[in-house]
Amino acid sequence: MSDEQHEVSFDSADAGASHTYPMQCSALRKNGHVVIKGRPCKIVDMSTSKTGKHGHAKVHLVALDIFTGKKLEDLSPSTHNMDVPNVFRKEYQLLDITDDGFLSLMDEAGNTKDDVKVPEGDIGTKITKMFTEEEKDVNVTILTSMGEECAIDCKEAPKGN
Repeated sequence: MSDEQHEVSFDSADAGASHTYPMQCSALRKNGHVVIKGRPCKIVDMSTSKTGKHGHAKVHLVALDIFTGKKLEDLSPSTHNMDVPNVFRKEYQLLDITDDGFLSLMDEAGNTKDDVKVPEGDIGTKITKMFTEEEKDVNVTILTSMGEECAIDCKEAPKGN
């Protein structure tokens, strides 16, 4: 027996498994979520095609990336598993918008979060307008999935009594 010690080091132990869970293609539903080409997507259309004598039924998925809105498609046998992303929505109170375009947010427990950028497009304009021009108390909905975050909606916060 050798007294030599073998040193083993792992650069990363995260397999990303907590971000997704497997689901059979045939169990996926429209308006549900799925991972296509490594991106979390919302299914907007799906169809199942019967194939030849010995082939498997195929599921054709059309989905939109939940962060970019980009359309992605996938064709997969109905018996195969696909990854489904864990998608979370959480509402935060908007405290401030920094000069470099980040939202300063606070959750119900009083924890602050300063790492979400003001989104591009209509939602970003709406958040900025409500907060700076109309000087309203704003609640921002943050969508989180697979390690990414994005502000997807905002509304006027209810007035505290």
